[in-house]
Amino acid sequence: MILPWVIFIGFVFLMLALDLGVFHRKSHVVGFKESLGWSAIWITLGLSFSILVYFGYEYHWSGLGMSVDAVDGVVNNGKLAATKYLTGYVVEKSLSVDNIFVIAMVFGSLAVPARYQHRVLFWGILGALAMRGAMIGVGSALVHNFHWILYVFGVFLIVTAIKMLVMDDKEEHPENNALVRWITKRFPVTRNFHGQHFLVKAGSSQSHEAAEPGEVVVADPVVDAAPAGKWMLTPLAVALILVEVTDLIFAVDSIPAIFSITADPFLVFTSNVFAILGLRSLYFALAGMIAKFQYLKPALSLILLVVGVKMLAAKWLKVWLGDSFNFVILGVILGILATGVVTSLLVGKKQSDG
Repeated sequence: MILPWVIFIGFVFLMLALDLGVFHRKSHVVGFKESLGWSAIWITLGLSFSILVYFGYEYHWSGLGMSVDAVDGVVNNGKLAATKYLTGYVVEKSLSVDNIFVIAMVFGSLAVPARYQHRVLFWGILGALAMRGAMIGVGSALVHNFHWILYVFGVFLIVTAIKMLVMDDKEEHPENNALVRWITKRFPVTRNFHGQHFLVKAGSSQSHEAAEPGEVVVADPVVDAAPAGKWMLTPLAVALILVEVTDLIFAVDSIPAIFSITADPFLVFTSNVFAILGLRSLYFALAGMIAKFQYLKPALSLILLVVGVKMLAAKWLKVWLGDSFNFVILGVILGILATGVVTSLLVGKKQSDG
């Protein structure tokens, strides 16, 4: 069964190489039209992959669909595997949108130049893929060996959903973040941005590179005071670390959520990867409109609540809903997400008209 993994991971690295090495070889501001185009490409790829999942599990390509899914105790055929993949993809995509709110705050508070934001997100998502791959491997092993862990995940998701619904969001500036204070105490961090570099060496040409073409280079007291040859982090590196930690925090919610749907490692991993790969373009498409989606966060909370309840009451729900069980869950999740988006747009329009 190793062949599907090799092909899929190879495809992901090929797309990432094309992204950074061809389409974004030179740093530039990603416009709304460009981000919308890339979002459409990634969403199309993510949805189209369900067709390959169907045939792969229906005809058992390289051993796919030959083992029992620990979540519901059945062997996934093509239809069931495709449904679980799409449900997982929609859940992970929905929860990743919440990540955009925090990323926008990080970039805004650290004043990351727009032309370098894509570079931060690219390397941030590459790290996120590695972290989530490790978490999925551990989670899959736990579910297969300790089925009761699903109930723990379910309770955790329900508690998280309730906290998201009842707690007010507190705006925390990254410069006051405990992690940022820890970094600045233990590592030299330049005061200014130095082009697209995450690290600069004192006394080198990189340490005197302007953040924007045509800008006058402003003296950086941290660099000037450092001995020649000393390596230092730039604010761009601090932003990257915060993006990585943010994804790790959100993964604590999203990884248990996907295990409410399936414990098949291939379905879990592929749905997560496609959801994350489209996060960068989705960020640039939605970053300027985040304030308009005020009801999206309650919708995401309800989605967590649904998957948490599904984990705890899966046996009874399956008896009640029958073979259409997974289709109903997918429909409910899509309905909640659509309601949150449409309500936000309608209320926003009414407020602007008023």
